[in-house]
Amino acid sequence: MLHPGQPAPEFSLPDADMEAFALASLRGKQHVVLFFYPKDGTPYCTQEAIDFSDHEADFAKLHCEVIGVSRDDCIKHAEFRDRHGLSVRLLSDEDGKVGHKYGVYQYREHDGHKRLTVVRSTFVIDKHGTVRHTFYDVSPKGHAAEIFQLVKELEKSCKSAKIPS
Repeated sequence: MLHPGQPAPEFSLPDADMEAFALASLRGKQHVVLFFYPKDGTPYCTQEAIDFSDHEADFAKLHCEVIGVSRDDCIKHAEFRDRHGLSVRLLSDEDGKVGHKYGVYQYREHDGHKRLTVVRSTFVIDKHGTVRHTFYDVSPKGHAAEIFQLVKELEKSCKSAKIPS
């Protein structure tokens, strides 16, 4: 598990358009809200992704990019995005390596077999690549609004400390 104050693990993953995205590309430029979710199209995952998409323009005004990650492949992400009109970037972590770096995968017993499952989690990462907030086992209802307030406070503290936006 990650904790506030730790450096965010670096990664590069393909997005729904099969284009590579590297977390390092945002360093020094934008804050990041990185949310991990179990599966495209399930009710809670859909609610969470829609809520973040509905607030995406507000996050952008605070110099923040919102990124969702699951083990679904790029094609499923594209279908999910298009079906629900999602605007947030969706990344494919098919092998689970990035999720392991962030501590979001757990093995749980299901039908007598241990299976790797996702603990719905969100990380707020500042422009310098430092994890500022961690949330594990998230309930999606109202979560995007809660995270927005934290990013708003983060951006305000950057401005008061005269850190370039």
